[in-house]
Amino acid sequence: MTLAAAYTAVSATAPLEPGTVQRREVGARDVLIEIAWAGICHSDIHTVRGDWGDIAYPQTVGHEIVGTVARVGAEVTTHAVGELVGVGCMVDSCRECDACVAGQEQYCARGFTDTYAATDRDGSITQGGYSSHIVVDEHFVLRIPEGIAVEKAAPLLCAGITTYSPLRHWNAGPGSRVAVVGLGGLGHMAVKIAHAMGAEVTVLSRTLAKADDARALGADHVHATGERETMKRLRGSFDLIINTVSAPVDLDAYLKLLALDGTMVCVGAPPERLPVQVFTLFQNRRSLAGSTIGGIAETQEMLEFCAQHRIAPDVEIVAADQVNEAWERVLAADVRYRFVIDISTLPTP
Repeated sequence: MTLAAAYTAVSATAPLEPGTVQRREVGARDVLIEIAWAGICHSDIHTVRGDWGDIAYPQTVGHEIVGTVARVGAEVTTHAVGELVGVGCMVDSCRECDACVAGQEQYCARGFTDTYAATDRDGSITQGGYSSHIVVDEHFVLRIPEGIAVEKAAPLLCAGITTYSPLRHWNAGPGSRVAVVGLGGLGHMAVKIAHAMGAEVTVLSRTLAKADDARALGADHVHATGERETMKRLRGSFDLIINTVSAPVDLDAYLKLLALDGTMVCVGAPPERLPVQVFTLFQNRRSLAGSTIGGIAETQEMLEFCAQHRIAPDVEIVAADQVNEAWERVLAADVRYRFVIDISTLPTP
């Protein structure tokens, strides 16, 4: 087995600290990746702090992973040593159910295996990308195309596909009016991707503090939802709303902004239940939906799309010993717009 350096959580309340994780032996269809960059996602914090349920500790998180193939199993055909690759939010699925066969592994009937805090095929708990190495089945390893700066690529494996998938599924493009709620790690990617798809893009943020950023990212319009008349003035204005906020919002108020047959898609994941008045859905035949990440094929498609359109996240690079500070800044919304850990700064075990 490979002993990998890591930054790990030993409890829900303690700061992350240097440690190690054991990686399984490279099986016939496995790929050993030497990790170079790991994005910080709000989900990492929710998971470690128990917001979504109890987990086992110690736990190394991180599901936005970019690195180089260091070794491949004897039966691997899709990747080669030295190739630049990525790993996102899942590392296995049943491969047999209708969803998996259709390339929608994220909706696996048995549940896909999360990159961290899940039960792996050997019964161990998966450990994520805040580490020097990871072993992953070749099917769940993605190629990072030329045209994307390597140090910026990692957040595409979560923030990128989380926003690309619903925009593609609900046909964002020329003639469509898309609103993005929140301009954070997810929101800034939604704006970039929707703009590249040809949609008319509006950012809905509590204040106009990020208005200049929103326009630079590709937004056509920016509105402050904290202003009394905004929500009333925008009623019936949008075909698609992507809600990226991981905190409670007034769903009814946002649903009223939808035009006939419009859809609001939630991709942010607040731990609280959010109520909705069913009568709000009746008018304009509105829909409220959710979307998670994308399947492996769609994630590869997203990477190619981003390379073609020169789309990359706006990132701030941090060293491993700055992770705890970065987490606090994420909670304070003090990042524009995604932290990426330079894994070469991990202490040697």
